Amino acid sequence: MPARFDSRFEATLSTLRAQGVPFAIATVVRTVDATSAKPGAKAVVLPDGTIAEGWIGGGCARSAVGKAGAAAIREGRPQFISLRPEELLAAEGVAAGDERHGVRFARNGCPSKGSMDVFVEPVLPQPRLVVFGAGPVAMALCDLAGRFDLHRTLAAPGLTDGAAEHVQDGFALEAGALGQRYVVVATQGKGDEAGLRAALASGADYVAFVGSRRKFATLAERLVASGVPLEDIARVKAPAGLDIHAITPEEIALSILAEITLCRRAGGREVGHD
Repeated sequence: MPARFDSRFEATLSTLRAQGVPFAIATVVRTVDATSAKPGAKAVVLPDGTIAEGWIGGGCARSAVGKAGAAAIREGRPQFISLRPEELLAAEGVAAGDERHGVRFARNGCPSKGSMDVFVEPVLPQPRLVVFGAGPVAMALCDLAGRFDLHRTLAAPGLTDGAAEHVQDGFALEAGALGQRYVVVATQGKGDEAGLRAALASGADYVAFVGSRRKFATLAERLVASGVPLEDIARVKAPAGLDIHAITPEEIALSILAEITLCRRAGGREVGHD
């Protein structure tokens, strides 16, 4: 890349990282015959498939690369696409959209009839764990989560200290925040309903409640009576965590982090509730 172009590219990456916006970097790794982009060319792809910066070719390539970038971000895994003219795809017995051995094929409709292979790698913000509560389970969960590459927020009314990157007084959360977010309501009798309301309003990928099924059922009735949609209530994992017969706060924390790990590695697919 020319120096000025390279500086714009790096500035775009820095801005997106600072804002916590997920994106993908598409890199041309191989070309055959005439193509407008050459090996080493790069582009930044946003979650909606828009190319924000860089150059990987004209309209023939941008659409396929944009789709691959959006898929990489959505699924949290790299994509490898091979753009080839229709005649070459047919000769090799594949069609646009087919995938073989980790390579997804796309049609290059440009008059140049060139081929191009592109590696698309997602760059995702650090997942965020928000724990509501100040009791033994909340503290054990925040402590253990420090080993799981999670940005931790510990929140409860009047809270001023805790083992987390961010400690918050109260349950208010930003709705629709970018990146993966997991909210665990471990209030254990001290603000259960308020914590659940805030967790559901956050739009988090995972919402769990530390407590018995009976206790959650009582809270759910009150929430529904106050206008909270049933489909929102159905999203809550209660009791929180995988069933490992946990008893101590540390064991309960382990079961919750195991379930969060399962959710993270499911590639956006919903993890079943008990």
